Amino acid sequence: QVQLVESGGGLVQAGGSLRLSCAASGRTFSNYAMAWFRQSPGKEREFVGRINRSTENTAYANSVKGRFTISRDNAKNTVYLQMNSLKPEDTAVYYCAADDLRTVGVRYDYWGQGTQVTVSS
Repeated sequence: QVQLVESGGGLVQAGGSLRLSCAASGRTFSNYAMAWFRQSPGKEREFVGRINRSTENTAYANSVKGRFTISRDNAKNTVYLQMNSLKPEDTAVYYCAADDLRTVGVRYDYWGQGTQVTVSS
């Protein structure tokens, strides 16, 4: 029902910033809560942040709170992850995912392909 395409990953020095984008297909983007996850070698996939329809409803993992900001532009069917004060431990493949708000409970049925973020010391 929704297709996700991610972009914005790359190589950055510690302390730098990157902005990831995730573009969704269709006209029903506002029906989905959007989230960012990340996974690095040897670690399980971890939750990064989530945003519902409104920018007032956001949540972040403690490891990124205060440094990362998630936002969305429903007119452009796009969700963003602004990453500031990056640390080497932020190095991972970052994925966006969509949760249909028309159903009860949290279930991410749609995923992007992932984009690599590498933070050097």
